[in-house]
Amino acid sequence: QVQLVESGGGLVQAGGSLRLSCAASGSIFSPSIMGWYRQAPGKQRELVASITRSGVSNYADSVKGRFTISGDNAKNTVYLQMNSLKPEDTAVYYCKADYYQRNYWGQGTQVTVSS
Repeated sequence: QVQLVESGGGLVQAGGSLRLSCAASGSIFSPSIMGWYRQAPGKQRELVASITRSGVSNYADSVKGRFTISGDNAKNTVYLQMNSLKPEDTAVYYCKADYYQRNYWGQGTQVTVSS
């Protein structure tokens, strides 16, 4: 059974930085795509950023230029470096891993940005 273990959330002031990590384990296969989504109270879950095993990344317009996603294929781990954080970035951040025929989600990590 695939497990995604997330870490790195917390409380930070506006303008600060946080780095999220997500490690996938439990499968002999590697995910083809890993990404981060977020869900704020009362809002739908939305894509923040994703990256393929070949290194192609995709970002939501709201985070372009501030967030950077990177991956370590050998460790099946994805990172999200978040800089210049804004109060509107406050949300629960979820890691997602896409495998052949099935996707998996992490348990979520809270990111709170104070003004």
